[in-house]
Amino acid sequence: MLIGSSLKMYFGRARTLEWTRAVAEICADHPAVRGGLVEPFVIPTFPSIPDIAQLATDAGMLVGAQDLHWEDFGAFTGEVSAAELAEHGVALAEIGHAERRAMFGETDATVALKVAAALRHGIAPVLCIGETEEGSPGDAAAACVRQLGASLTLAREAGAAGRLVVAYEPVWAIGAPQPAPDDHIRAVAGALREHLADDPLDAQVIYGGSAGPGLLPRIADSVDGMFLGRFAHDPAAFAAILDEVHELGETR
Repeated sequence: MLIGSSLKMYFGRARTLEWTRAVAEICADHPAVRGGLVEPFVIPTFPSIPDIAQLATDAGMLVGAQDLHWEDFGAFTGEVSAAELAEHGVALAEIGHAERRAMFGETDATVALKVAAALRHGIAPVLCIGETEEGSPGDAAAACVRQLGASLTLAREAGAAGRLVVAYEPVWAIGAPQPAPDDHIRAVAGALREHLADDPLDAQVIYGGSAGPGLLPRIADSVDGMFLGRFAHDPAAFAAILDEVHELGETR
């Protein structure tokens, strides 16, 4: 199971270090991590990546970035390339989040460029996809499969290899009091996994969108992990989800 959190812009440097240190201590000692049941990760802001990289890595956590540019170098003020992120040991890059699309004009075309750039430099895209309006699971699955195809167009044309993490995040569930209904998550995530079953990329499907403790045991048969947001700001909540994975592992 891939379990981790994007800290978005909620924390400053000191709080990011505090949170990462606490979660790293939990991960270093947790049987779900030590036993290989969980691959934990953290995605901080760009400036905090060097601060927390060694701390997280020593505890078995992957470190990610919240975005990247599709070019390797050039006159792109304010941007960060996949090439530079790779130099910092970044293993994951969040791409195409609904907030990036809504606030900063990202499209399927720019997402496809970023996915290809990440894979070119050995960084696993955490590709965020999800339908904007609540509807039937069948309609949502069809929309997500279309979005997934558009996002992978350039990577497939280039014959890219490597790891892909598809984060199913229904837009209408992001920031909501509750995640999407269990049956909805299971249907859409299951359709995505089936669609990716023969893909040359090493693909996993995780769920995000108001995900927190208590959800994973209900959807574990249909996902490869969870993408946590504000419900993981308390390290104890992260620990509770690791406990859930461990319990699931012991019953299988």
